[in-house]
Amino acid sequence: MINILEAKETVDMIARENLDVRTITMGISLLDCIDSDLGRLCDNIYNKITSRAAKLVKTGEEISKEYGIPIVHKRISVTPIGLIGASACRTPDDFVQIARTLDKAAKKVGVNFLGGFSAIVSKGMTPAEENLIRSIPKALAETDVVCSSVNVGSTKTGIDMDAVRLLGEMVLQTAEYTKEQDSLGCAKLVIFCNAPDDNPFMAGAFHGVTEGDTVINVGVSGPGVVKTALQAVRGESFEVLCETIKKTAFKVTRVGQLVAKEASERLGVPFGIVDLSLAPTPAIGDSVADILQEIGVDYAGAPGTTAALALLNDQVKKGGVMASSYVGGLSGAFIPVSEDQGMIDAVNAGALHLEKLEAMTCVCSVGLDMIAIPGDTKASTISGIIADEMAIGMVNQKTTAVRLIPVIGKGVGDTVEFGGLLGHAPIMPVSSFGCERFVSRKGRIPAPIHSFKN
Repeated sequence: MINILEAKETVDMIARENLDVRTITMGISLLDCIDSDLGRLCDNIYNKITSRAAKLVKTGEEISKEYGIPIVHKRISVTPIGLIGASACRTPDDFVQIARTLDKAAKKVGVNFLGGFSAIVSKGMTPAEENLIRSIPKALAETDVVCSSVNVGSTKTGIDMDAVRLLGEMVLQTAEYTKEQDSLGCAKLVIFCNAPDDNPFMAGAFHGVTEGDTVINVGVSGPGVVKTALQAVRGESFEVLCETIKKTAFKVTRVGQLVAKEASERLGVPFGIVDLSLAPTPAIGDSVADILQEIGVDYAGAPGTTAALALLNDQVKKGGVMASSYVGGLSGAFIPVSEDQGMIDAVNAGALHLEKLEAMTCVCSVGLDMIAIPGDTKASTISGIIADEMAIGMVNQKTTAVRLIPVIGKGVGDTVEFGGLLGHAPIMPVSSFGCERFVSRKGRIPAPIHSFKN
């Protein structure tokens, strides 16, 4: 039971500390939509999404109004289209047609984003999956709410370097295709290692083949809540610090559990997981970087930052896992640059660089996220950055990801404005030294020795 003091505490979190449920994401399997005729396939996809998700947005709004809990986004994830389109798509343009169908269906039901224009190629690409990857620049340029992801590595299989090399080129092409919008298309493309099947957060969400037909996943957030709690114990021991984060994460996750169960019951769809990641926004006071400063570093990027982030990530998971019957997705702390004002401030102060961010990704929830880089960066350099991040995930048995935005026509010292939850970002410098001879090698990087656990 929740007593009156706990209820008041939750109200305060919502009113003054930016507590929200970041997303209700409905996962929808499209396996039963598969058809060898592209027209019929697109019709099947449209009909299933619009029928299954017809009440998703309305239900989310009703729950938000009744409980007074902000639910920022309502989203859909679908089975990776690299699988769904394999029998019908012969060219990249065929996959673009599916992307348009997904965009049309998402707009029909009114969701903010739809994820799953994806391929799982951690050990190799089928011809269809290669065509999907090659279609990404055009697909993201010609749609508004469709998001794309490609899993190119895992601890069990190693890293598909052919896919990594190709994606370096595709990231640049996506930037070029959407250059009139400051290369915004790249903000909707994530490259993963060890991608989870049940992630509710965009742009990396897809509905894994291990999932049921339809499922409800919820992503909570609350960096501002954690920061406020830590202000009350400033200067205390690590024991007190850790206990405070755990207790706060528990309370935040309970809100997500409540919303997930309500949405599940009202929609008649099974409850999947609560992802208890601390997901920042550009709003002042809603920053993971601010939490790190409250823990004791001058800026994100200062010595001690990686240790502070590791502590934060671990305590969030320890506290949150007790508050929900099913925890999954990514769960921990996100460190996107453009979406976190504290991270932006750290970059502008000269405290945070790409190399330090890479070190921090060893202990955070995802990886190099929403980082704007010069538009003239080479494709091989982008591939090298992707490979580095994939190696961190592969060896450490964790999810890592890359969402780089080479902004065409802009360089170091410029700032790019994406708007909304995507925020704004300073253009960060990348190394001037190349890796073309490395990424041009064909084949894959083998799985690490500790992967052999059968």
